[in-house]
Amino acid sequence: MNILLLGSGGREHALAWKIAASPLLTKLWCAPGNAGIAKDAECVAIDITDHPAVVDFCKAHKVDFVVVGPDAPIAAGIVDDLNAAGFKAFGPTQAAGRLESSKTFTKNLCRDNSIPTAAYEHFTEAAKAKAYIRKQGAPIVIKADGLAAGKGVVVAMTEQEALDAVDMMFGGGFGDAGAEVVVEEFMVGEEASFFALCDGEHALPLATAQDHKRAFDGDQGPNTGGMGAYSPAPVMTEAMCARVMDEMIHPTLRAMKAMGSPYKGVLFAGVMVTKDGPKLVEYNARFGDPETQVLVMRMMSDILPALIASADGQLKNFSLRWFDDVALTVIMATKGYPGSYGKGSVISGLDDAAKVEGVEIFHAGTIERDGNILASGGRVLNVCAMGKTVTEAQSRAYAAVDRINWPEGFCRRDIGWQAVARER
Repeated sequence: MNILLLGSGGREHALAWKIAASPLLTKLWCAPGNAGIAKDAECVAIDITDHPAVVDFCKAHKVDFVVVGPDAPIAAGIVDDLNAAGFKAFGPTQAAGRLESSKTFTKNLCRDNSIPTAAYEHFTEAAKAKAYIRKQGAPIVIKADGLAAGKGVVVAMTEQEALDAVDMMFGGGFGDAGAEVVVEEFMVGEEASFFALCDGEHALPLATAQDHKRAFDGDQGPNTGGMGAYSPAPVMTEAMCARVMDEMIHPTLRAMKAMGSPYKGVLFAGVMVTKDGPKLVEYNARFGDPETQVLVMRMMSDILPALIASADGQLKNFSLRWFDDVALTVIMATKGYPGSYGKGSVISGLDDAAKVEGVEIFHAGTIERDGNILASGGRVLNVCAMGKTVTEAQSRAYAAVDRINWPEGFCRRDIGWQAVARER
């Protein structure tokens, strides 16, 4: 098969690496790709926001299947446009993708279908949001309604912090994404990432993972797109996974189908495991980044038939096999991230780092120039490792990180700390 993958981050490199291993593959292109993806696919300079250009490429190169990586093209309706042109694609339609692109849509769906989630209110003006915050008190959570690259959430520990967040969002801090705001209760518990492939009616649970959102060690500093992850997440026991399927995923699929927008693609549930059981933090309409990197490391089966079955509505009798080993990834980011940062610093030592046992390095924000790998984004490298335990996977990942020479980069040194503490 001829496959086109859309995107340029670490998630897409992980997907490219896994798809490239499929015996079904004839040719893999990635648009626009990055320096790491270029080792597993042919990178093509298409602007993926230009849907007619993507469709034209598919026609010219006889593409059989398109895999959509990031959230923005889904929200813009790329899957609808590809389907309309006769091309099969992995990912939800624009209408089904509202589960991610509108926090309010998802919150209302939860309320109407008794899906457990944090208590909330939706606001279109700052004064009313602030009055609600003063009534509720802190800690409290403020979310931009739209897409904000994983950074549109402020967990306010004080009332003043919450009021400032409202001013920042309505003041255009997240552009159009913050024109509407959701204010919700602060949930106490342990958070995990749960993934299920969906075909409109059926769902196939994938492995679980735990992400590390804060920029610095000890879960300090600002929220980021994610600084590291590991899989499986110990808090997501078999019983807890069954509850998430029964209480969240299945009711969501039934509701979307009844609405006339059946959900196909991967549904990524951020789950808070509270003393009262699992509660939905949010849905994402695509694979997580950096969780995808640890999922593909642990996936024994070929990923391609599963993605195609999801698009074809054929997941009912489908199963996937997984390695029991733990996978862990450490994100190396440019100093200054998630704020402003420089671009173009040189990275060396990658080949040496990749020689550490069990290690695979995915590129998130790199370009190649004159034989050198240069940093071109905030999150730049995903250093992944497999191990029998989280402790072993963690030590291998950091052994590889220490072989990388990149003075302008930084990483957290405590990825997996909750699970390592459990193992002790």
